[in-house]
Amino acid sequence: MKFLRGLALGAMVAALAFAGAAQGQDGLTKTSIVLGQSVALTGPGATLAVPFHQGAKLYFDRLNAAGGINGRKVELVTLDDRGSADTAAGNTKKLLEQGVFALFGYYGSPQVTAAYPLIKDGDVLLFAPMAAADEFRGAMYGNVYSLRPGYAEEAAAITRHAETLGARKLGILHASDGEALAALDSAVRTMGGLGANLVVNTTVAAGAVAAGVDKAIAAKPESLLVITDASTAASTVRELRAKGFRGPVYGFSSTGESLLAEQLGTVGAGVVVVRVVPKSDTAKVPVVREMMADAQAANLGKPNVYMLEGYIAARIFSEALRRAPKGELSRAKFKKALDGMDDVNVGGFRVHFANDRVASKLVELSLIDSQGKLRE
Repeated sequence: MKFLRGLALGAMVAALAFAGAAQGQDGLTKTSIVLGQSVALTGPGATLAVPFHQGAKLYFDRLNAAGGINGRKVELVTLDDRGSADTAAGNTKKLLEQGVFALFGYYGSPQVTAAYPLIKDGDVLLFAPMAAADEFRGAMYGNVYSLRPGYAEEAAAITRHAETLGARKLGILHASDGEALAALDSAVRTMGGLGANLVVNTTVAAGAVAAGVDKAIAAKPESLLVITDASTAASTVRELRAKGFRGPVYGFSSTGESLLAEQLGTVGAGVVVVRVVPKSDTAKVPVVREMMADAQAANLGKPNVYMLEGYIAARIFSEALRRAPKGELSRAKFKKALDGMDDVNVGGFRVHFANDRVASKLVELSLIDSQGKLRE
């Protein structure tokens, strides 16, 4: 908590400095490229959003130390929205009024939905939001460029895995916040479309999971998908196991892969969680190896997939900046550079924005083993 308060204070100081500086109209000066970010540094979502922010800053710091992009350093101005969609919209208005080149790395589908009307009719892009609602990848959100696939792809991967185990009767336990409901909508549509038999769909609340678990078990599902944050998911899994459910339990990427494993330990054996980036400790992948070294140098502790996602997002953004015509950078030319990235190798991570606004369709599953450790 002390660390999170310090991070929020640092972001506030950066925002004040940003507000007092003379910025180019489009977030460009001779020496800087200014990006705006509204993210949960505190409050709901901070446990996933903070590592994402840290990862992005790690790469931008690396980039700037090497001279930036054609003499311009990338400045990431971050405002804390505390997980509130209304605050995210207010923060976005402030960032746009001050002048930013692009918006970067928002966290949460409700936050993106609230902020998007402010950019939908202009040329400011929102790049790599950590938000997986399927509609952001459609025509209505033409200014959103995503790193990760949507919940539909995650739901399909889970359904296929359960089918290999002979588990066709599926139950869903979900929270009632906006992110969970977006994930639930995709899960119901996708899993049903792939032939899964949805036998129960019920809510669980933080600190009160027993009733939902009882209802789910009574429906006799063969597998269960839990759509909540890591803390509530951990409580739900413990209750399920204590009441005798031994089938596979799944979680979307928003559940918090490593966070869930840490909270569950050996009780988590058999829980499967989606990943949309490589494992965060796979040194054989160059971008992961670089992130691990930078995190160690910055004393950030053990990195996780959310830090890696932020790091990769910053690296892809920077690669597109490099591809824009030297000396002629503009929002339009940056967008053209993004659209031209067709199966580009970015540190071992494949990126293909051509004819799409989704960099990667990577969906992999991590299993919590009998030792409480994550493995592929």
